[in-house]
Amino acid sequence: MKTKNLNVERVSYVSKKPFREVLEALGAGIGHPNMEELWKRISNAKTVTEVEDIMRSVVGASGLIEFLRFDHGTIVFKGKRGHAPGIVRLVTGNPAIMRQMAEHVPDAGSYAPVTILVDERPDGTHVSYDRMASFLETYRNEDALRIARDLDAKVENLLVSATN
Repeated sequence: MKTKNLNVERVSYVSKKPFREVLEALGAGIGHPNMEELWKRISNAKTVTEVEDIMRSVVGASGLIEFLRFDHGTIVFKGKRGHAPGIVRLVTGNPAIMRQMAEHVPDAGSYAPVTILVDERPDGTHVSYDRMASFLETYRNEDALRIARDLDAKVENLLVSATN
């Protein structure tokens, strides 16, 4: 058995916008393809270029899509009285970007797609993201890190636009 320690950088933005407004802004910046159809199209693609073309046709302005959405708040605050703060986890990414990273560092597939956590607190709506480059730093592969930093920039631009 081998183990590897990872130092993860988490970036968090705090917005005075209401929780639902931030969530809607994030949703507006990412694509929402029919995932069953998307996986079939990707599976049937013959080349990397075809996969990249498919992804370009379904991504949002950020270059990302939403894979899954977990409404953690519904579970965390079940049975409690009063206002239940929102907590939503968005699993977002782009399979074409993951492929590029995983070609250099196969473990990148463990970290992509990425998670954006949106949660409502007394001081505002928090939006957090763990930087992909920090996950891959320990692998010391400059090509994978370059791609990861570009992904981080896409995600963080999305977060800034949603929270401002």
